[in-house]
Amino acid sequence: MTIREDFLATARTALDLLRHERVAQNWTKPSALPEFGVSGLAGHLAYQALPLPSMISAPPGDEPVVGLMEHYARANWTELDTGSEFHTRIRAGGEKLASDGHSALGDLLERTLDDLAESLPGLDDRPVRMPHWGPWAVPLDEYLLSRLMEFVVHCDDLAVSVGVDTPEFPRHVNEAVIDLLTRMALNRHKAIDVVRALSRKERAPQDITAF
Repeated sequence: MTIREDFLATARTALDLLRHERVAQNWTKPSALPEFGVSGLAGHLAYQALPLPSMISAPPGDEPVVGLMEHYARANWTELDTGSEFHTRIRAGGEKLASDGHSALGDLLERTLDDLAESLPGLDDRPVRMPHWGPWAVPLDEYLLSRLMEFVVHCDDLAVSVGVDTPEFPRHVNEAVIDLLTRMALNRHKAIDVVRALSRKERAPQDITAF
């Protein structure tokens, strides 16, 4: 499967989770993430797809195009704590998307994915950028890989928050996500610490998280 097929399939799995009755029942309760409500976390999960139609329809800008790992290095959000302006804005954005309620958010995400199923397959690997990024863009397919990671990570967050099983994803999707997270972890930790965490439990460090 292509990254675009994987993105759409993973996003549909996220939609199924978002529409779970347990998400609706816990909508106004705290989530498993600090300072994030279940509704805001659901909004943030949906946000991994919602801006994409406008991003791919916008004319390419003149900003430089960088690879995904360079993007993460420049953005530097992995080093920010939960009280930072960046993370506060992320939480506020999730709550805003969720403000019309559980059903409305699910319907919005479904319409967006229906549109993307029509538009994504025929596109070239053009540069795209998020409005709040710095002055650079990344190739579309690399951006979709980053969204794949976000979907997998936040599906687990949402499932844990409402007490349901985390969705199962195909092995090749998990491999792509774990590869990306490992590369991100190497931006924050010594390589030997990552190696030990994966191979030597007696010498494994306590933390090799990517963010």
